[in-house]
Amino acid sequence: MMSHGSGRKRLLLSLLVVLLVIAGGAAVLHFRAAHRPAAGDAAAGVALASTRQAAEGGKAGDDKDKDHKTPIPVSVAPIGVGSVSSYISATANLVPENEVQVLAEAEGQVVDLRVEEGDRVGRGHLLASLKKDDAEIAFRKAQLQASNAQMAFERAEKMLSDRLMSREDYDKVTLQNNVAQQELAEAKWMLDKTSIRAPFAGRVTRRDVKLGQHVRPGDVLFTVSDFDPLIARIYLPEKDVLGLKEGREVRIVLKADERTRFAGRIRQISPVVDTQTGTVKVTVEASSVPSEVRPGAFVTIDIVRQTRPRAVLLPREAVVRELTEAYVFVAKGEVAERRSVSLGLEENGRIEALSGVSPGERVIVAGQGGLKDGSPIKIIPAPEASDLGAPEGRPSRG
Repeated sequence: MMSHGSGRKRLLLSLLVVLLVIAGGAAVLHFRAAHRPAAGDAAAGVALASTRQAAEGGKAGDDKDKDHKTPIPVSVAPIGVGSVSSYISATANLVPENEVQVLAEAEGQVVDLRVEEGDRVGRGHLLASLKKDDAEIAFRKAQLQASNAQMAFERAEKMLSDRLMSREDYDKVTLQNNVAQQELAEAKWMLDKTSIRAPFAGRVTRRDVKLGQHVRPGDVLFTVSDFDPLIARIYLPEKDVLGLKEGREVRIVLKADERTRFAGRIRQISPVVDTQTGTVKVTVEASSVPSEVRPGAFVTIDIVRQTRPRAVLLPREAVVRELTEAYVFVAKGEVAERRSVSLGLEENGRIEALSGVSPGERVIVAGQGGLKDGSPIKIIPAPEASDLGAPEGRPSRG
């Protein structure tokens, strides 16, 4: 017969098992409820799928656009053939060869001014006058003395021939006449020095005297310059002078306006080398100087070193330089073709192409900044590129 305590234990165990079963079932139901998709989540999933589809469609559209890029507008210029030179260049001032300061040679007050700066004058032209009173008085006095001395000399000659005067007295009268004539010449010279005159034909480039000013011998009154010819003295390294000859033509360019160019020639080459600088002085004479060029102007002297008469020439605007590499873009139909080029001489915005391009091809001179090899292009009217013709005023090779 089972005891009362054993029955109670079995009852407790049964209740515990039932509770565990109920707890497990509740846990399963809760897990399923937590992982069941809601209606909003389903809508979000649909939207996400749509977005992915749209994104894939947009990417496909971009890929399609890449196959049809918008052409880049560019300007082109033809590649030509022409002459190009390299130069020995130096800078100097263009100055008159004949330029002097006119000095006072007598003392006195300036009573007349006849010229101003810029006036043209001839040789002996009157520039100014000093007060003449004292000089004129001295001149008249010397005239009287010379006249009396001359008459006395003439009488002495007659008396000597008639043997009425000794040789000793005759020599004294002769000496007095010579002295009087010399004093007259000196008085006339002093009177002439009160008139300030131009030493040669030219232009008055400076006036240093004023009306009423008292001047003394040695005072600077005017500067007179002869503008024909104008010369420039340049100093070149000894190696650059080798092969140069007098008479060789040069090109002169005005620094203030480089469009102003005119010709010149080598007139003199110094026979010695300056031991301090290692240079040789070369004197250049300008010819046919334009009216706007003033003496003293700062100029560049270009002497032709070498000339290549049939060079392939590119506009400078077409060349793109990157470190040691240079290239251009050539228009081939509706696309740009990148070409590496070797460059030679450069002159007046034109560069010699030694390789990479051919005459007659069209090179891109504007708009090449965003180009790559094979980029589609659209050609528009070009701005003025460098003139590929022969430069005006370029000296011939000597």
